[in-house]
Amino acid sequence: MVILLFLACSQKTQDEAAVVGDDGAVAAITDASAALPLNTIKLPAGFSIAVYAEVDDARSMAISPGGTLFVGNRSSDKVYAVRDTDGDNVADKKWVLATGLDMPNGVAFLNGTLYVAENSKVSKWDNIESKLSAPGKLTIVNDKFPTEAHHGWKYIAFGPDGKLYVPVGAPCNICESSDPIYASITRMNADGSGREVFASGVRNTVGFTWHPQTSEMWFTDNNRDSMGDDLPACELNTAPKAGMHFGYPYCHEGTLPDPDFGKKRPCSDFTPTAWKLGAHTAPLGLKFYTGTMFPDAYRGHLFIAEHGSWDRSSKVGYKVTLVKIQNNKAVSAEVFASGWLNDGTQKAWGRPVDILVLNDGSMLISDDRTGVIYRVTYKG
Repeated sequence: MVILLFLACSQKTQDEAAVVGDDGAVAAITDASAALPLNTIKLPAGFSIAVYAEVDDARSMAISPGGTLFVGNRSSDKVYAVRDTDGDNVADKKWVLATGLDMPNGVAFLNGTLYVAENSKVSKWDNIESKLSAPGKLTIVNDKFPTEAHHGWKYIAFGPDGKLYVPVGAPCNICESSDPIYASITRMNADGSGREVFASGVRNTVGFTWHPQTSEMWFTDNNRDSMGDDLPACELNTAPKAGMHFGYPYCHEGTLPDPDFGKKRPCSDFTPTAWKLGAHTAPLGLKFYTGTMFPDAYRGHLFIAEHGSWDRSSKVGYKVTLVKIQNNKAVSAEVFASGWLNDGTQKAWGRPVDILVLNDGSMLISDDRTGVIYRVTYKG
């Protein structure tokens, strides 16, 4: 059974120097990851972490039933595929599927087709796993998204309704737009038709998922900057139906009026925040734990990757948070994995981005600063 579900500049050197095999693949693990201080990562008792693959600027992840892991980038222009072909739970082959793309952060997989989200469009490769070494030209699905680069990178995923969900971030730190597509989560059919706004007032989500029982969407949202170290909190939200508004730019964290736009509409107009994740923590990818490897206490709860702050005098984030969910409500939060940030020196050597729960119950975490993907396991 195949199991799958900043150091970045040195990784590029490794890629360029790698030997290309007959199938067009290069090694997915090199000596570059050996120097990572994984011993500084703090996890609950019984858990361990190791490098699964090296992928330059590793951001969003999607996996096929056939065991191919696809990885998008933001600061790079590439999309990757990696595989564990020998079943040792470490990827051993890697393909560069495309270069020259415009912030191809988002990847999603459905029925043999890989979808890739760039800044202003979504494209696809059909039957991608049969042509990893030479996938050919991308086919455009929808190229009618805004072209602004500010919050232009996208996380994409297919929902339980079979539609592709594509966010459009605010084209600014804080602003009011007359076009409802900004600061929203849109959805459309797999062929790009029928695009509509699903949720509004969402400043910049780079991660969403669906509850395994209720099929309701949960998503992270990165709140505005320039309101000080401790305001406003980044958000975890839930959208059980279409048409909900989550406050931006008028209200943040559910109860905090914006100093520039808050007088235009009261916070009571909007959907309350499900959980406050702390100011500037930059929560991105998230997944419900649906596996059986981890103890039962983790099942049905949310793991959230916190990318970490930049607009704060003392850094926060740079960790994985566990949010407990009961009766479809967030009730508590605790740190699951930390250590990418040295609190004493305020230096961060890694930045978690996205999360996947794998078939065997282990968990992948992408890191765009180190250019690696970690695998977390439990052996009680």
